[in-house]
Amino acid sequence: MDYREQIKRYQPRCEQEKRDKAMMLELMESCGQRLLWRDCRAVHFTSSGFILNQDLDKCLFAYHRIYDAWGWTGGHADGNGDLLQVAVKEAKEETGLVQVDPLSFEIASLDILPVHGHWKNGSYVSPHLHLCAAYLLIADEDQPIRPKKDENTAVKWIYLYQIEQYSREQHMLPIYRKLTGRIRENGIGMDR
Repeated sequence: MDYREQIKRYQPRCEQEKRDKAMMLELMESCGQRLLWRDCRAVHFTSSGFILNQDLDKCLFAYHRIYDAWGWTGGHADGNGDLLQVAVKEAKEETGLVQVDPLSFEIASLDILPVHGHWKNGSYVSPHLHLCAAYLLIADEDQPIRPKKDENTAVKWIYLYQIEQYSREQHMLPIYRKLTGRIRENGIGMDR
């Protein structure tokens, strides 16, 4: 489904999501599809996948080089308006998983995330904002996993209750809490 329709339909579940959705809609109105591309340097769309095992008690985290921290998978839209497809593609690329499926076809979380200035592939990337649509994904934890050497150094299944022990990015903890809460909500996973 087209990202514009998904974001318009998304029902915020907290004040943060209400305000972030409103800002995304404003930016979509003023910037249009430029937001799907990284050359819209100050702000652009990304999509993340919170990958769960079949028992829904573990998630698959990658140790990201840029952030020097454990976290979910995800990446830039790079022109693709199907943000669920982006989340699944990035999940496979960053973990080595062959089969990753949506637990739900709906956005699980909307967040505007700050990205601090950093070096990537020998070039400096200025601070900017990611308009992030996150999805709950599911994979068999018996599949082989491997890091994507240019982006992360390790990939590991961890129990959901261990997320706060692994994640050193304090600003991400509320998002991970939000997503683990959504797993237990009525309807999540029922459309797979």
